[in-house]
Amino acid sequence: QLKLVESGGGSVQPGGSLRLSCAAYGTTLDYHAIAWFRQAPGKEPEGILCISPDGRKTYYGDSLKGRFTLSRDNAKRTAFLQMNSLSPDDTAKYICAAEDNYYCYGRPLIDDFRSWGQGTQVTVSS
Repeated sequence: QLKLVESGGGSVQPGGSLRLSCAAYGTTLDYHAIAWFRQAPGKEPEGILCISPDGRKTYYGDSLKGRFTLSRDNAKRTAFLQMNSLSPDDTAKYICAAEDNYYCYGRPLIDDFRSWGQGTQVTVSS
C-alpha cells in the first residue's frame, strides 16, 4: 500500500547541516503521520520526531528541539527533516515511518507504525 524512501543522508562535519526527505509511493500522505527513528550502531531504533498528517502538530525529542525541523508537502507526497548543528551524537541511520490515525502526541514507538523506509545513513565526524 505505502512505500517510503528516505534520501539526503551523508557525511558531514560537526556543526554542519543535512536535509533528509521521506518520499511516499503507492498512496498519498494526507492521512498519515510521519515519524523519524534513528538507529545508532549496535542499538535499537528510537523514535525521535513526529509530524501530524496536516503538519500542525509536531513532536521533537528534547535534545533535538532548536536543531531539527520537521515539515511536509502532502501534494508532493514527501516529508522533510532539516538537521542543523549536527554533532557526532547524531550519527545514526535515520528511518522514516508512516501511520494513519496518528497525531504525534508523544515519542513515536516502533509498534505504532506499519509503514517503514529503509533508512539513510547520517555520519557526523571530523
